[in-house]
Amino acid sequence: MFFKTPWWDLKFFWWVNQGLRNEVLDFLMPLFSSKLLGAFLVGILFGVVIYKKNWSRLVGLGLLVILLGLCDYSLNFPKKAIGRVRPLNALAGANFFEDGKWQKRPLNFIPDKKKGHSYPSAHAANSLLLGLALGVIFKKRFLRFLFYLLPLAVGFSRVYLAKHYPLDVLAGYLWGSMFYLLFLVLLPYLEVLKWEKWFQKKSF
Repeated sequence: MFFKTPWWDLKFFWWVNQGLRNEVLDFLMPLFSSKLLGAFLVGILFGVVIYKKNWSRLVGLGLLVILLGLCDYSLNFPKKAIGRVRPLNALAGANFFEDGKWQKRPLNFIPDKKKGHSYPSAHAANSLLLGLALGVIFKKRFLRFLFYLLPLAVGFSRVYLAKHYPLDVLAGYLWGSMFYLLFLVLLPYLEVLKWEKWFQKKSF
């Protein structure tokens, strides 16, 4: 790791991982960190827009899926280059969820990993891109509110589960925001109305 963990990063991690721990969050946080959550959400939305034949939204979802793949893949490069060890593999006393159950590093835990993939957080990057882009595709205020909460919940869960430090999550948000801006730039060039006319000529 090329940098030392800042004091505020470590302090905020312990506040979330230890100070806020309770049975409700113990149940919810693994769900928000599951990659199946995003896949399930996107799958449901694809089904809805196809059923309603809303082709403009279908094009937007298609672009989003492509950018999610690129965002996730591109994160491998900084992760490997920086090599920050995850807190669950670096900190004695950390609570973490692995193999389907909650565990705790003993106080005499001695870290043995020299490199890891903690920085930046891919979950944070992907969830930010997903939440903000869905807020553009779907205009209803209540849906937007839920979509915007998604990256906050996912980012919090990564710290709660000791998979990431807060700084990893912030860096992930920054990475995801770059792909969100790319989404905003590319979406108008898809000429949605022409796509709609093309789809309308096809029989589904």
